[in-house]
Amino acid sequence: MFKNERQAYILRQINLHNKVLSSSLSEELNVSEDTIRRDLAELAEAGDIIKVHGGALSKSYHYPVQQTKVYAQEEKKIIAKKTVELIKPGMTILIEAGTTMLELVRLLPEKLEATFFTVSPLMALHLAEYSLLKVILIGGQMDMSSQITLGEKPVYELNQIKADLCIFGVNALNAKTGLTEREWNVAQVKKAMIACCDRLAVITISEKLNSTFNMKICSPQQIDYLITELKPSDKKLIPYKKNMIVL
Repeated sequence: MFKNERQAYILRQINLHNKVLSSSLSEELNVSEDTIRRDLAELAEAGDIIKVHGGALSKSYHYPVQQTKVYAQEEKKIIAKKTVELIKPGMTILIEAGTTMLELVRLLPEKLEATFFTVSPLMALHLAEYSLLKVILIGGQMDMSSQITLGEKPVYELNQIKADLCIFGVNALNAKTGLTEREWNVAQVKKAMIACCDRLAVITISEKLNSTFNMKICSPQQIDYLITELKPSDKKLIPYKKNMIVL
């Protein structure tokens, strides 16, 4: 594989999953970690990614307000338009972070009266722009990679909540294995989010479908809604219709 092909692959993985590890990329591409580190350094110097110890982060995910270019932004806007239809006045809603979530928050009706809990400081700031919303930030130590609060504190606080609807994006979703994550501490917070809600809506671009990571969050049967940019009749969504409503 040539360098430009390798770097294109790395960029796609970062855009899809918001974070990559040098060790994982080395195995996937069958090259040394030194080669991966040089690739990441070049991509960071070009302004395409944020290089960190052991890997790299998505620039658009971590600085979404400052970015004029967000990966698959049009697809994410379609997803946001579908998802906002699930939100009704008087509901208690729990959300997390992400560029798709930001598109959703931007589409909320100005006169919506509802309660929003979130583990994302950035989402809390954007929600606070709506004068009729009650916004509650779940506390804890903020993780710079996932952009949400992690640890025992948010898990404890989530256990005290009863939400009508939980909405979050995914790193990996598979029709057989369900939702999975790369990092254990992120998975624990997402599990706690699911446990305190009546209904779960998963929002994701279709490129993330049929993928799997090591840390399990929930089974397909626990997901109530799957919302992508695709039409519900798309063949790619057929395996998911057995366990969830596809929008």
